[in-house]
Amino acid sequence: MMKKLFLDDVRTIEMVYDKAMEPEFDIVRTYAEFVDYIKTNGLPTYISFDNDLGLAEDGTVAPDGLAAAKWLVYESGLDLRSLKFKVHSANPVAAEQIRGLLNNYIKHLNRTE
Repeated sequence: MMKKLFLDDVRTIEMVYDKAMEPEFDIVRTYAEFVDYIKTNGLPTYISFDNDLGLAEDGTVAPDGLAAAKWLVYESGLDLRSLKFKVHSANPVAAEQIRGLLNNYIKHLNRTE
């Protein structure tokens, strides 16, 4: 059974989901960890996205959850038709951008089957 993936730089699983769900998730804290995880383990059945992922090591704003969603759509080459996801970001604009990108792309894939 493929694990669920939780992308967030600060939150723990029980801050978003029921604590009993913790064993179902793997946590990645950065965009790079997100990409590496999926390249290594394949596409999870479910991804929970935060958007704002703090600062990079050089003090600049780190690539965010939207960048991770864009990587999935434009670069990963993976079939996202069966992907389930939630955006748990407190940033409403970015959350809508992530949802919109993924929902529209998945709809497009389903129409072109």
